[in-house]
Amino acid sequence: MAKILVEDQDEHTKVPFLRGILTRSLQDAGLAFEDAFQLATEIRSAIGDKALVTTADLHRMVVAHLKNAKKDSIVVRFEQQDQPHVVQVQQRDGELVPFSRLQYRSGLETIGLASDEAARFVTTLHKHLVDRRIEQLTSRRLSRLTYRYLRQSRDLGPAVAKRWLIWRDFVDSGRSLIFLIGGTAGCGKSSVATMLASRLDIVRTQSTDMLREVMRTMLPERLLPVLHKSSFTAWQALRGQQGKPREVPESLLVRGYCSQADLLSTAIEAVIARTQREKVSLVVEGVHVQPSIVKQLKPGEDATVIPVMLAVLKRKVLQQRLQGRGSRVRQRRADRYLESFDEIWDLQSYLLAEADRASIPIVANEDRDKVFREIMRITINTLEKDFDSTPEAVFK
Repeated sequence: MAKILVEDQDEHTKVPFLRGILTRSLQDAGLAFEDAFQLATEIRSAIGDKALVTTADLHRMVVAHLKNAKKDSIVVRFEQQDQPHVVQVQQRDGELVPFSRLQYRSGLETIGLASDEAARFVTTLHKHLVDRRIEQLTSRRLSRLTYRYLRQSRDLGPAVAKRWLIWRDFVDSGRSLIFLIGGTAGCGKSSVATMLASRLDIVRTQSTDMLREVMRTMLPERLLPVLHKSSFTAWQALRGQQGKPREVPESLLVRGYCSQADLLSTAIEAVIARTQREKVSLVVEGVHVQPSIVKQLKPGEDATVIPVMLAVLKRKVLQQRLQGRGSRVRQRRADRYLESFDEIWDLQSYLLAEADRASIPIVANEDRDKVFREIMRITINTLEKDFDSTPEAVFK
């Protein structure tokens, strides 16, 4: 089919006709995706070979198709879209901000909803506001409304509503979060840390590799050789080690790793202490985030620590990820990782066993969105002991 242009005669503009845009507009009016896509396809066929159609004509065609399908309630909401309904949300400090569907969906993903679940819920919530012509409401009323719809939802229900209450109570408290993301080389620590920081608006992240690099510039190799090795080759700098044995004993591998991690523990604790004094959230990631560091931390009342150990549980998958490093970033060539793959794999086994012994959650890093949801569920479960999950307390 030839390209069709849609002309807005008031704005004197022409844009291509896109079924995806019309489908989304029909979804916003309340149609299910399958029905919306089918109707958009029918509209495209009805336009035929015309090269140009006006927005008014397109609007009339959509309304006619909806009426023929006996979708009168959809017609009303579709026509209301021509006059954008802006909802203002009054914050606790009195500031008015427009209700953002994208931002609200992101907030729902924070409590562990999948993207499609959050999108459907926001559509329902926005429909409630539009149908009732609500132009302004307080953030507290919006939260109550969200809680009510979550609780009544057939797909979500009371458990998700409870998570929402705990998270809202935490956000209103002003308390900070300190995420500690551990794991062996290649398990995706940096990517997960960046994702967490982005989705939760955390401005501070710290890599233990960067701390190690700073310490290396201050302490030359002749003084602390173990600091100048990788975590999985640190055993080579232990006293009495010469050359690489055919198979590195796990006890030797662990001793080298722990020697290096212990040197970095003071720096990691200093970064966390500084963050706590300034009452801001932080994400620390690195292979040196070991369970013993978590035990040593004594967070005050103004911070909650969330330790997580990432894992890649299939050898072939971890090898592929390490190989990918060489193609994505030349400075991190894969060869040296693959040459020591057995040590990397054994180090992961040690870290996972220690995490399990210390009751630190282990998250398999197979899908980024699933990892985020799992970490946020862990976070809310941790917050539950300190924050209310009753609407009377949260909305007082």
